[in-house]
Amino acid sequence: MDSQVISLAERVRQIKPSPTLAVDAKAKAMKAAGADILNFSVGEPDFDTPSHVCDAAKEAIDSRFTRYTPVPGILELRKAIVDRFAADHGWQYEPEQVQVSCGGKHGLYNMCQALFGPGDEVLVPAPYWVSYPPMIQLAGATPVAVPLAEESNFDLDPAILDRYVSDRTRGIIINSPSNPTGSVFSGATLAAIGKLALERGWVVISDDIYDTIVYGDEPLPHILDVDPRLKDQTVILNGVSKSFAMTGWRIGYSVGPKHIIGAMNKIQSQSTSNPSSIAQKAALAAVRGPQDFPVMMKEAFLPRRDRIVEALTAIAGVSCVVPKGAFYVFPNFAAYYGKSFKGKVIDGSVAMADYLLEEAQLATVPGAAFGADAFVRFSFATSMEIIEAGMRRLREALAGLS
Repeated sequence: MDSQVISLAERVRQIKPSPTLAVDAKAKAMKAAGADILNFSVGEPDFDTPSHVCDAAKEAIDSRFTRYTPVPGILELRKAIVDRFAADHGWQYEPEQVQVSCGGKHGLYNMCQALFGPGDEVLVPAPYWVSYPPMIQLAGATPVAVPLAEESNFDLDPAILDRYVSDRTRGIIINSPSNPTGSVFSGATLAAIGKLALERGWVVISDDIYDTIVYGDEPLPHILDVDPRLKDQTVILNGVSKSFAMTGWRIGYSVGPKHIIGAMNKIQSQSTSNPSSIAQKAALAAVRGPQDFPVMMKEAFLPRRDRIVEALTAIAGVSCVVPKGAFYVFPNFAAYYGKSFKGKVIDGSVAMADYLLEEAQLATVPGAAFGADAFVRFSFATSMEIIEAGMRRLREALAGLS
């Protein structure tokens, strides 16, 4: 008797695997097979986790801190996060308003499950981080992409935002500094978003995961500083992955109104129960300890940013907004679309990224994954030597198109 093929849930049919992780995996596989791959795809700092953080994890193991913890995270860590918010921003929260999750991505998933459902629409400025739309879809809601213009440095135009608002709009996601553009929303933009959110009762999800990596002397505008009245309808997402080079430790945290965090805790209690006990102790050392490590990383990233932008904009037909934060550049390669190599036409960012990987051995991420097909994302969280070599290969690869 032939075996039956078990059908999958409908929600899976509309979801694709993370393209950034897929590209990174393919690049690593090619490198393992002997290819000289220069990887600009991965979104993580190229620094080791600080020693005092690793020591805290070792101490947790040695003291047998290896059992279940409370679902929202250990109280000590939640208090440290509250204290950090007060010290850095002057925002007052209680530990019950904090959820610690298995990475920032997990926190966002919990949020979407707790907040959105069928019939809801969520505004997502585009280019967007690749996981925002799928997580909204997994909650049964509809992501609504709001286009950002390269000519405006990817700042959100309130007049354009108005066109995408409907009676079904339940919230908006803000990611500033942005992945993939590195852009920062202006105070005027945040004020306009805040006005609409207050008038219409939206929830504002502020993804602040890159808030320690901001270039220049101007303070980073934040919607809660622009309009503190939004505190009761804003959920902040952050974590230690980017600021302390702890991507593999999988510790993120969400801070917001008690009833929202409580609902997220219900979701988490039936999925992961709690984040890793050992990683929580490591995160405690990061949050409570010296804050010079993020500053060191930012100072290291700045000359890399300047060099990669200089190299990209020196290529005929390529434009690139100078990122104000994070560690990505998002150059526009549309001038090369329609050209070909060995009979294969470059018809968009996916074909361009494939071409760069196969022919130049450069791993990048196509802009289509971020809702912006004219662009390709490069991470400059890598050495200056790799940046120089990569830009040489890029120039040669683009010159090889006809």
